[in-house]
Amino acid sequence: MEIDNYRVRVADHLIDEALHRAGALQIVGPKWCGKTTTAERFAAQSVYFQDPDQRVVYQRIAAEQPSLLLRGKKPLLLDEWQDAPQMWDAVRFAIDREPTMGQFILTGSTVSTSDEIRHSGIGRFARVTMRTMSLFESGDSSAEVSLESILDADEIYATSDTGLEDIARLIARGGWPVSVTQNDEYGQARAKDYVESIIESDISRVDGVDKNPKRVRLLMRSLARNESTQASMTTLAADMAADESTLSTNTIGAYLTALRRLFVIEDQEAWPLAVRSKTAIRTSATRRYCDPSIPAALLDLTPAKMVVDFDTFGLLFESLCVRDVRVYAQALGASVYHYHDGRGLKADAIIEFPDGRWGAVEVKLQSVNEDKAAESLLAVKRLVRSQHGGPASFLMILTSTGIARCRPDGIYVVPITCLKP
Repeated sequence: MEIDNYRVRVADHLIDEALHRAGALQIVGPKWCGKTTTAERFAAQSVYFQDPDQRVVYQRIAAEQPSLLLRGKKPLLLDEWQDAPQMWDAVRFAIDREPTMGQFILTGSTVSTSDEIRHSGIGRFARVTMRTMSLFESGDSSAEVSLESILDADEIYATSDTGLEDIARLIARGGWPVSVTQNDEYGQARAKDYVESIIESDISRVDGVDKNPKRVRLLMRSLARNESTQASMTTLAADMAADESTLSTNTIGAYLTALRRLFVIEDQEAWPLAVRSKTAIRTSATRRYCDPSIPAALLDLTPAKMVVDFDTFGLLFESLCVRDVRVYAQALGASVYHYHDGRGLKADAIIEFPDGRWGAVEVKLQSVNEDKAAESLLAVKRLVRSQHGGPASFLMILTSTGIARCRPDGIYVVPITCLKP
């Protein structure tokens, strides 16, 4: 189905490819990130399980004879299918009976753990993760430098005159599709609305267990203060205690699980290759919200406040860059990790490609820190090579502005507002 004024998503070609290799496609990601709108472009017909006028009818049919809901034109979109979890096995069975590719598209903003799902879907379902819009997708990147060209060691050159105020605005607005086309002030307010929805209802509905909104808010604020760090649950608990509230680590763990099931947080795991090395590696995940506007909203950081709090600004800028790198890497079939060892060497992102090639990325808000970032990247490259991890295909420093170029030491410097897949 054609959609007027649709902004092309990086996931579009992944979805198209998945529909050619599997009977069903599951599209997952945080609510409001554009899953339904994108899925509608590929669907011939749709069933919306959250349609107020049809919800009760659909629930009844799904419970009694779910195959009736699968008789529409193909590809058939089952939007927010987890509200009728019986549909998963119904789709699986339908594919077994008629093994044709691209029959069904299932979208969902939560991970279902219903007992009514009796089969994993292996061999029948492909899966594509959608995230909030990268700067390339929102039109805020000039797209003059591609991640693929850096992987291929091509020459690059581009310029960006994006100011720190502009970067702060992009962080506060976030990558929510509806915010991208509206006034930035509305975008910031919408991020706060998103947070309130999570706190007041969504986090309890995801598993049917009531959670204290005040404590959820305090935990989410603690996560915001620890964005882009490897803070432990003990650290989060101590941080919350400073706000006169405490949670046990078990409760924090349960709350974090609920936030992951909502795709609100997407922590960045340690690089598996490094974990297997002889060097002492920090294996804790880096704390990440799915979009940098969420920690900004939780901390009430407007663009004006951000530019006078450079420590927090830098952490949120890193969050924005990692979100974009994840989107671009996914388009190339790559995964994104972090590296941090016991000697203090680190890389904010390790991009590992399916053929074993890898690249290391450091994020620096200000260019004055470029040389320090370069030293760290070169040290990581030498260490991994010495432990038979294979040579790095590239090293890259992501910045907020300036000139995209390759330094004499071979390290690429790229403003995030010039990058694309």
